[in-house]
Amino acid sequence: MFRSRAKEEKAPADKAPVTDSKQTRDPQAPKGRPTPKRSEAQSQRRSVAHTPTTRKDAAKRQREERRQAMDRQRQALAGGDERYLPARDKGPVRKFARDWVDSRFNVAEFFLPMAVVILVLSVVRVPSIQNIALLLWLIVIVLIVLDAAVSGFRLKKRLAERFPDQNRRGAVAYALMRSLQMRRLRLPKPQVKRGERP
Repeated sequence: MFRSRAKEEKAPADKAPVTDSKQTRDPQAPKGRPTPKRSEAQSQRRSVAHTPTTRKDAAKRQREERRQAMDRQRQALAGGDERYLPARDKGPVRKFARDWVDSRFNVAEFFLPMAVVILVLSVVRVPSIQNIALLLWLIVIVLIVLDAAVSGFRLKKRLAERFPDQNRRGAVAYALMRSLQMRRLRLPKPQVKRGERP
């Protein structure tokens, strides 16, 4: 009755609910996730601190990461570690194809030494030796083609028996390309001995 009108006008405004659109949640409400441990928070701060600020630093860091990935891949190719092999060498189908090729003798792997011998023979200025060199070229090429055809057919059959439900696409071509390389130069390094069937 004896209250001032100014107080009465202010009272409804004080009791009105606060609707601030910028505030996402009540400050007293739980945040919905556990507080991180100190070690986790420190490691997050360190990773944020180590992020490169300039383009030059970012390029340097990217080069370093690429170099480390290449080192891991090189070690995997030498040791046969499946985790770090390139995509073309990964998987049980490719591993079986590699082992199948490495376990047998292939005519194509001796192509380089034979080519050197044939080239030396063809350089000699005696016509009969040059004819022999030409004939040897023909024999070597025919043997390589025949061996590749037989090997491809047999490997395709073995892959179909061994991996009926898996993707075998490109595995035969992969194995034939491997058979063209000399055994000691193959990557990934051979994991089986000759004559040891996979």
